[in-house]
Amino acid sequence: MHVQDKPLNRYPIWLKPFFWSQQRRYGEVLKPGLLWARVPKLFAAVAALYGVLDRKSSPLSPALRSLITVRVSQINHCAFCVDINAATLIKRAGTEAKAQALSDWQNSDLFDELERAVLAYTDAMTYSDQQVDGELVGRLRVYFDEDQLVELTGLIAFQNLSSKFNSALDVAPQGFCSVPVDYEVSVPSEHKS
Repeated sequence: MHVQDKPLNRYPIWLKPFFWSQQRRYGEVLKPGLLWARVPKLFAAVAALYGVLDRKSSPLSPALRSLITVRVSQINHCAFCVDINAATLIKRAGTEAKAQALSDWQNSDLFDELERAVLAYTDAMTYSDQQVDGELVGRLRVYFDEDQLVELTGLIAFQNLSSKFNSALDVAPQGFCSVPVDYEVSVPSEHKS
């Protein structure tokens, strides 16, 4: 990593419940959490936003949220994010197949029309040389009302923030996903230079 985390006893005491929660959920404290926590108020804001986006009452299904987070992580070359999000996707989807096919989703028959529309939107928001157009938003409106579209957009934007942060600081995988998931992305022809 380009920036090192600090020993747990050097973080403010009010962050301890966050770390305890990660320890309980994942079996260890997440390295990105320790990095964000070097600026405690920033960590609290990021953790709160993540909590809202990944809540049980989200209009986006858990498996769909995980498809999005893995796809953004692949595009942004975030090994840590692919590791943890692919493990979550496999758990939520009940299969490894979509996680393994996601890097080349355009050429896979595993994804339904809703997932294809969402993944196309995810790609459009994440690739720097592409913009979201009305046709793509129209495809999403078949499945989402405006509030849900805002939430979908917020999740994709958040995962871009998270995966770019982790990628830039070279956060390594922590071994959550035992299934090999492609970190490299099949780049659609419109994105090749």
